[in-house]
Amino acid sequence: MPDSSLLEVDEEAIAHYRAEGWARLGTTISEDKLAALRTRADEIMLGKVSYPALFFQLDAESGNYDELSRGKGYQGASLNYRKIEKLEHDPLFRELIETPRFGDIAHAVLGPTIQLYRAVLFSKSAAGGTYLPWHQDCGTFWGITKDPQLQIWTALDDAPEEAGCVEVIPRTHLGGIATPLGGVIPDYVAGPANAESRAIKIPARAGESLLIHNYVWHRSRINTTGKPRRALTICLMDGETKCRRKKGPRQFLRLFNDETR
Repeated sequence: MPDSSLLEVDEEAIAHYRAEGWARLGTTISEDKLAALRTRADEIMLGKVSYPALFFQLDAESGNYDELSRGKGYQGASLNYRKIEKLEHDPLFRELIETPRFGDIAHAVLGPTIQLYRAVLFSKSAAGGTYLPWHQDCGTFWGITKDPQLQIWTALDDAPEEAGCVEVIPRTHLGGIATPLGGVIPDYVAGPANAESRAIKIPARAGESLLIHNYVWHRSRINTTGKPRRALTICLMDGETKCRRKKGPRQFLRLFNDETR
């Protein structure tokens, strides 16, 4: 049964997400809040605003995903960070994460209790950024008892095709996980699946949000506009999911509790 709190447009979006692995939500954030978030993203990258828990990854100078630096964290003031995680620690980004509309959708898709796996700023800088190959956001590498199913992606800048918009292969989520580890789709899987001929591009305007299934194959190309292309992705999962790690298992943030809906 549809959740009575859902907008009709969101019921349609959830149906599309379930069938195709992705869906558009339309505009979910105002221009003034977008401007504040773009400024805050720059402040964090330049070290003007800092939180100890944040995780950073710089772009590869070559734009090659295989040449990304890993495990180095913050490497000084730069607008060329590809990824910043744990943005739930910043109050401006936390407000976007806790958008009530997102909560209604999460409950309709995932059930009565919701946890945040991660909140990430993915950025393709004005210098071009890094090519992100076909991948799924799931698998044993994620270290949890159950793969997440739902991501809500929100554009902070316009994301036309030229800026490296999201691309997906519809309905690939229905085939489950491509490899137990998850992550990048190997060529020996992508080739026989005719990935290139089945791909569709999903350009978005600043302030628009997308629903993305963690299993749907998706990627993004290099940004050729000379302007930054940033988006916040929140990955949500049901409240029963636990961390498998033996050393210092993660504790996940609960969101959208029934008493706060």
